[in-house]
Amino acid sequence: MEFLELCQRIFLQNGAWATLLRGAEATVQITAWSLLLGTVLGAAVCFCRLAAFAPLDWAARAYIALLRGSPVLMLLMLLFYGVMAGTDFAPETVAILAFGLNTSAHVAELLRTALSALPRGEVEAARTLGFSRWQAFRYVTLPQLVRLMKPVYQSTVVNLMQWTSVVGYVTITDLTRVINNMASRTMQPMLVISVGMLIYLLMAYAVYGLFALSDLWEKRQKAGEGL
Repeated sequence: MEFLELCQRIFLQNGAWATLLRGAEATVQITAWSLLLGTVLGAAVCFCRLAAFAPLDWAARAYIALLRGSPVLMLLMLLFYGVMAGTDFAPETVAILAFGLNTSAHVAELLRTALSALPRGEVEAARTLGFSRWQAFRYVTLPQLVRLMKPVYQSTVVNLMQWTSVVGYVTITDLTRVINNMASRTMQPMLVISVGMLIYLLMAYAVYGLFALSDLWEKRQKAGEGL
């Protein structure tokens, strides 16, 4: 009974639950926008990485090596306190840029690896059947590419969400910073941090659930086409 009263006092009274919700919302928003930016940039970097023009390939290699080998927190602090210091960009925008750049390097390598694993014969067969280059990509390459990428890509999404826990270093009140402030204020670090970890765990499994639903939808689509 005392434990329940303690939880109620810490997490429900004085709008604490609303503060937690806003922190979680900030985490989800930064993750989502960073993922979008990182995926688009990663596709462009992958294109350069596979280009026949050697300077593009070298530039893409250097980009990937630099960003994959650098701690994302260092990149975030470099942008916030150095490159973009004194500008009008909000801390959230700087964080999205930092995590988007970091994610793009991982996505570029993921795309390159998946593309190299695809059988080239199927694309060539589609071209001989009269498919245009775009149609061969749309109907042959893309479905297989998505299938190969999905298991690693979902882990990339979850890892990105976890990486964003450092945005408090640049004054952003995300879920981790809310949890830290709450633990300091209530003097109950074990309980508050455990609840914070549980929230992150729930969000991670929500991501896995979305990918599982997409797999289920694809199976139903294939089953419907086979009828």
